[in-house]
Amino acid sequence: MSSQKEQSAFQQFMQKFGRFLSGMVMPNIGAFIAWGFITALFIPTGWMPNEYFAQLVGPMVKWLIPLLLGFTGGYAVYQHRGGVVGAIATSGVIAGSEIPMFLGAMIMGPLGGYIIKKFDGMIEDSIPGGFEMLVNNFSAGIIGGGLTMLAFSVVGPVVLSLNDVLRGGVEGIVAMGILPITSVIIEPAKILFLNNAINHGVLSPLGIQQAEEFGKSMFFLLEANPGPGFGVLLAYALFGKGMVKGSAPGAIIIHVLGGIHEIYFPYILMKPALILAVIGGGAAGVFTMSILDGGLIAPASPGSIIAVLAMTPKGCFLANMADFLVATAVSFAIASVIIKASKDEEGNLEAATESMKNMKAQSKGAVIPNGQSEIQVAGKDLKFIVYACDAGMGSSALGAAALRKKLRKAGYADIKVQNFAIGNIPKDAQLVVSHEKLAQRAIDDSPQAEHIFVQNFTENNVYDIVMDRLKGVTGSAGQAKIEEEENHVAEGVLLKENIKINQKSVSKEEAIKAAGELLVKSGYVGQNYVQGMLNREKTISTYVGKGISIPHGENAVKDSVKKSGIVVLQYPQGIDWGDGNMSHLVVGIAGKNDDHLAILANIAGTMDEYDDAQLNKLYKTTNKDDLYKVFVQ
Repeated sequence: MSSQKEQSAFQQFMQKFGRFLSGMVMPNIGAFIAWGFITALFIPTGWMPNEYFAQLVGPMVKWLIPLLLGFTGGYAVYQHRGGVVGAIATSGVIAGSEIPMFLGAMIMGPLGGYIIKKFDGMIEDSIPGGFEMLVNNFSAGIIGGGLTMLAFSVVGPVVLSLNDVLRGGVEGIVAMGILPITSVIIEPAKILFLNNAINHGVLSPLGIQQAEEFGKSMFFLLEANPGPGFGVLLAYALFGKGMVKGSAPGAIIIHVLGGIHEIYFPYILMKPALILAVIGGGAAGVFTMSILDGGLIAPASPGSIIAVLAMTPKGCFLANMADFLVATAVSFAIASVIIKASKDEEGNLEAATESMKNMKAQSKGAVIPNGQSEIQVAGKDLKFIVYACDAGMGSSALGAAALRKKLRKAGYADIKVQNFAIGNIPKDAQLVVSHEKLAQRAIDDSPQAEHIFVQNFTENNVYDIVMDRLKGVTGSAGQAKIEEEENHVAEGVLLKENIKINQKSVSKEEAIKAAGELLVKSGYVGQNYVQGMLNREKTISTYVGKGISIPHGENAVKDSVKKSGIVVLQYPQGIDWGDGNMSHLVVGIAGKNDDHLAILANIAGTMDEYDDAQLNKLYKTTNKDDLYKVFVQ
C-alpha cells in the first residue's frame, strides 16, 4: 500500500514537473523554429550556405532561446516582474557556459520569479507612499544582479557537470547501439502524459546541443515520430469493428497531418496490449534512423509528418522518412495481430476516451466521473471555482464575491471561489465562469476545467448550477470568521470622502473618467489607469445589473495599481450605459491583492437581497453614510 502511494506521488510530481517544463518551452517554439530554419538554410552544410547569415545561429541558440525560456519560467511564477528577474538571472548561466544553457534557464527563470515574488510579499505593506516604483525597480535590479552572480559562479558549473553526465550517458547508449531501447520509456510515457518531462527536460536540450555541433540530432525524433501511433490507427481502420473502425480514418488525419498524438491514446487504452505495438514501432524506427544517420535540425512541434519534414536537414529525408515508415509498418503489424486476436472486437472507445480524459485531467487537478462525455465536476469533489475576465479585478471579482457569499450562507464555506484574469487561471481550477465573449480564451487557458459562459457576471443561474452539484453534500463552518476579516479589510479600501453623492448626469465616458480621476487623486492608481478603464469598457460592458456599473482598468494597465481602492459616484437621475441600461451607482475599482473583494461581496449581496424600492432609496439618498454602511458592513 505504501509503495503504491509513493508511486502515485512520484507520478503526480513527474506530471506537474513535465507540465511546468512544457509551459516554459511551448510558448517559445516559434523561436526554436526560427533558429532551426536559419540553421538548416545557412550553415556550411545547409541548403543555401551563407557565411553572413550563418552568424545568426550562435547568438540565437546561446542567448535568445535561453533568455526566452528564463523569462517564460519567471513569468509563470510571478507574471511580468518575475519574468524580468528570471531573464536577468538566466544571463548568468549563459555567460558562464560554452554550450546552449537550456537546463540552466529552466532553473534560474522560475527561481528568479519565486525570489522576487517572496521579496515583494515581505515588503508590500512597508513601502512609503510614492516610493513604490523606486523600490520595485531597485529591488528587481539588485535581486536580479545577485542571482546573476550566483548563476555564473555556482548554478552554471553544476548544470555543466550535469550536462556532461547526461551527455556521456546518452553517448554511451548510442555507442552501444541500444538507442532504440529508449522507446520502452518514451512510448508508454506518452500515454501516461509524462512525455513533457522527458522531451522538454532532457531530449530537446541535448538535441539542440548536438544539432549545433553536428547540424542535426536524432533526439528530436525519439518522441515526435508519428509512425507508432499511425500504425495502431491504421490497424483499427482495416481490422476494427463498428464505431472504432469508422472513427480511425479521421483520427489518422488528425494525428499524422495535425500532429495531435493524444488522438490515438484512447485506442491504446481500449486494448492495453497495444502498448507493445507502439514500443515495437518506436524502437524499429529509431534503429532505422540510427543506421541511415537521420535526425532533425530542431524540435518538430507539433509532432506531425509535416513538421518533421520541415525540420529535416539536407541529406536526411530518406533516413527520416524511413524512420516514419518502418515505425508505422512494425506498429501496424503488431497491432493487427492484437486487434484480430481480441475477443472484444469492437471495444469501448467511449469508455477509453473517458479514461484518457480522466488521466489527463487528474494530472492537472480535475476530477472527471466516468460515463460522462463532457467534463462534469461531481459535487463532492467541487472545491475550486474561478471567475475569469480580462483584468481579473472588476466584473469577475463581483461575480465571484456574489457566488462566494451565497455558498457561505448555504453552508459551503469550504468551497474556494476566486477571480483571476484570463491568462492566469490556476491549473487546479475545476469550474470556470467567464463572459461569453471571452469563451475561447478561457477554454485555451484552462482546458482541464468545466466552463460556464454568461452574459452578465451577477445576473445568471451559476449558483443554481453549482447547488445542483452540491445536493446532499455537507459544507463546513467558518463563515462568520471569514466575513469578519473581510469587513475589516473593506473599511480600509473604501473611504467616506471617496463617496460622491448627487452627481449630475453625464455621458458614460465622462462618468468613467470621473471615477478614474478620483482613483488617481486618492493615490490608488497611476494616470494611465484612466485610459485603461475606457479601453476596458470598449471590450465588454461593466454594467452588472440593477443600476450598478463597476468600471475598472484592462489587464494591460494592472501594473499601474498602487494599492486597492474603490470610489463610488451616485447619479440619482442615472447614466445611459448602453443597451437600455441605466446606471445610478458607478463604482470605480482598483484591485491589488484582492483587498477590494469584501466590498464587491457586499455590492453583490445588496443586488441580491434588496428589492427595487430599497435600491431606489440608495440611488437617491443624500447621506453618504447610507452607501458607506451598505458597502463595508
